[in-house]
Amino acid sequence: MSRQVHFFDQPERFVAGTVGQPGARAFYLQASSRGRVTSVLLEKAQVAALAERIEEVLDEALRRSGGEAPIPAAAPAELLDTAPLDLPLEQEFRVGTMALAWDARDECLVVEAQAYVEESEEDDEPEVFDDENGPDLLRVRLSGAMARVFAKRALDLVAAGRKPCPFCNLPLDPEGHLCPRANGYRR
Repeated sequence: MSRQVHFFDQPERFVAGTVGQPGARAFYLQASSRGRVTSVLLEKAQVAALAERIEEVLDEALRRSGGEAPIPAAAPAELLDTAPLDLPLEQEFRVGTMALAWDARDECLVVEAQAYVEESEEDDEPEVFDDENGPDLLRVRLSGAMARVFAKRALDLVAAGRKPCPFCNLPLDPEGHLCPRANGYRR
């Protein structure tokens, strides 16, 4: 199989978005630049993990640079993108694995989402791919500011599908929710 690489270097837009109602939403990553749009399907947990890991990588890159890297401490409000996904929505592939890294030389975050590859029950050894063959790939290079904006929107998107706590109205966390009001505390 011939690998298709969808590459975006500092795209006009890179967002996580959903289609459907909470409880039955489909999650997508979408990159667009100069009229070209690439959308890939992924799981809600993958969106949350990607956003959290982006925050960690950016914080570490900022720390290692002694605060000199062009990475804002928080998502710049003027760059926040709350628009829906671009339509028509044409899924290129379903995401299997993801990777990201801070490129210190070019001062940008590199995000890679690789297509899901179903493992064969007959193979005892994992399949090894080279650059020419293998699963399709979405590779996006983002400025520190755009990466922060992506992470904020993605985390907000994941939280938006959670039911609010009846006491404090914060989204309920599936791993547990410590509510100050439910425990007798006031904000």
